[in-house]
Amino acid sequence: MTPDSPAAASGSLPAEATLLRIFIGDTDRYHHQPLYEAIVLKARELHLAGATVLKSPMGFGHTSRLHTAKILQLSTDLPMVIEIVDEPQKIEAFLPVLDEMMDGGLVTLEKVQVIHYRPHSERSA
Repeated sequence: MTPDSPAAASGSLPAEATLLRIFIGDTDRYHHQPLYEAIVLKARELHLAGATVLKSPMGFGHTSRLHTAKILQLSTDLPMVIEIVDEPQKIEAFLPVLDEMMDGGLVTLEKVQVIHYRPHSERSA
């Protein structure tokens, strides 16, 4: 299967898609709810293809303040990344919603090539 073949992006994703990457802190909130949770639930509500939340043990942002999970420098605001891949039009439509939810952070977009997008199959034991 080549990336250009119709089977490359089985399911509802085209072979050429967009990756939305959102960098926030784990203490960021939206309406008394963790921001990462609110973003994922909103993406699901709007029928985006899927979302993944990654929590990082270390990072820094605009202020260069180090956020770390090390015991001696325990931070209460660890970095988090939310990744969403979908059709470019669906990602573009989600951006104003995301902008309204976020107070600070970093949002990036990049073109990605979807190799496959399918549910797990039942494996025989």
